[in-house]
Amino acid sequence: MIEIRNLSKHFGPLQAVDDVTFNVSKGEVLGFLGPNGAGKSTTMKMVTGFLEPSSGEVTVCGHDVLADPIAAKKCIGYLPEGAPLYGDMTPRSFLKFIAEVRGIPKAERAGRIDDVVSKVHIEGVMGQRIETLSKGFKRRVGLAQAILHDPQVLILDEPTDGLDPNQKHDVRQLIHEMAKEKCIVLSTHILEEVPAVCTRAIIIAKGKLLFDGSPQEMQAKSVHHNALSVRFQPESSVGLADLEAVQGLSGVRVETDVEDPGSFTLYPNGSVNTMQTVTEAASEKGWKIEHITIEEGRLDEVFREVTGGRAS
Repeated sequence: MIEIRNLSKHFGPLQAVDDVTFNVSKGEVLGFLGPNGAGKSTTMKMVTGFLEPSSGEVTVCGHDVLADPIAAKKCIGYLPEGAPLYGDMTPRSFLKFIAEVRGIPKAERAGRIDDVVSKVHIEGVMGQRIETLSKGFKRRVGLAQAILHDPQVLILDEPTDGLDPNQKHDVRQLIHEMAKEKCIVLSTHILEEVPAVCTRAIIIAKGKLLFDGSPQEMQAKSVHHNALSVRFQPESSVGLADLEAVQGLSGVRVETDVEDPGSFTLYPNGSVNTMQTVTEAASEKGWKIEHITIEEGRLDEVFREVTGGRAS
């Protein structure tokens, strides 16, 4: 539903996006990740037609964004960074205006507005001026306008920015529900959103695409993928040397003071079943395990490694 080919954008000497190519299909929720200044928002603006590429091509639902911009934009719902809105309007008047601009038939407008208002939970502020709303409510009004015309493609720039934990949960649930019939691209600095809502993740830095894969593939790049966090009961007196002698581990890290050991991170050696190896060793040696968990991988660690440690 989105096809991007060799997309580049420069502002004078600054190369904001550098030869980026990827596709996004129906049913996918693509997490678009990268440090500040990586080129995420610039790429999104080119996909939505707000910026003209320096080179490359973008098609949305088969429509070339440059050659047939109106047809492409009819297929897109866009929530820009910061959700710019008309502050002197109320959410009700603003959504009526958006419905008219989007060409929604007059007989359908009230029903469409009621539907999106219910989905983003802004019933209680529909009569307030937008400029008086909290950041979280403004964000939800912005999301409401993006989905009002039931677009096939959603481009969401930081959709949960400014939302409290309950509101974030609601928006994530809404994304899950909409993803069945849509193609969704969202940028975020909140890495926990990648496994929570995304089926795929892309990382860019300095305008270049550096990673493209599933959240599970991203987690698998972490040195902590399949590592064990284990705490032994104090009476077991398990020390670093005891664990280093266990076969099948590539490394052991003490997580508490060396004078009072008990908690460790145990790193797997290849495809060895670390959980089985450690529990069998504990049973054999009489070590009593108080707590044990296996890690899926740390996304912040992978993000730093892929982007070269540049601040996000």
